[in-house]
Amino acid sequence: MQDIAGLRMMCQFVDDIETVVQLLRQRRDFHIVEERDYIANKKPSGYRSYHVVIEYPVETIQGEQKILVEIQIRTLAMNFWATIEHSLNYKYQGEFPETMNKRLKRAAEAAFQLDEEMSQIREEIQEAQVFFSENKIAQKGEALRSSEVPKK
Repeated sequence: MQDIAGLRMMCQFVDDIETVVQLLRQRRDFHIVEERDYIANKKPSGYRSYHVVIEYPVETIQGEQKILVEIQIRTLAMNFWATIEHSLNYKYQGEFPETMNKRLKRAAEAAFQLDEEMSQIREEIQEAQVFFSENKIAQKGEALRSSEVPKK
C-alpha cells in the first residue's frame, strides 16, 4: 500500500487519541482502509502511535481520484520519542547496537509512563473540580436557607 499524503495529529492525552479515532470513524467524506493500533500493540522498538489509512476523494482534471492518506495520531510524548528515534536511526542506518536498542525501548516506556501519569493527574484534577463545585453549590444553598427571615 502506498500513501501519497500523510498527516500527524498530536494529542495531549492518550484518551484523546481514542476520541479522535471515533471522530474519524464518523466521517462520511472518506473511507477508512486500515487501522493499526501501535499503542495497545507497541512495535518491538517501543514505538507507539495510532495509524489510520484513509482513501480520500480529490477532484483532478481527469475527474475524481482517490488518494491514500496515512493519519498518525499520538501524544506529544510519543511524538518526542518517535522524532528523536527516527533521526538517530538515520545516523546508524537502522543498525543500533543492542545496548542502544535497550535504552531506546526504556526511553519509549518512560515516555508512555509520562503519558499515563499526566492522564492520572488530569483525572484527579477533574474529580477535584467536580467535588469543589458541588460543595460550593451546597454552601450557597445553605447560606440562602440561613439568611431567610422567618415569616410571622
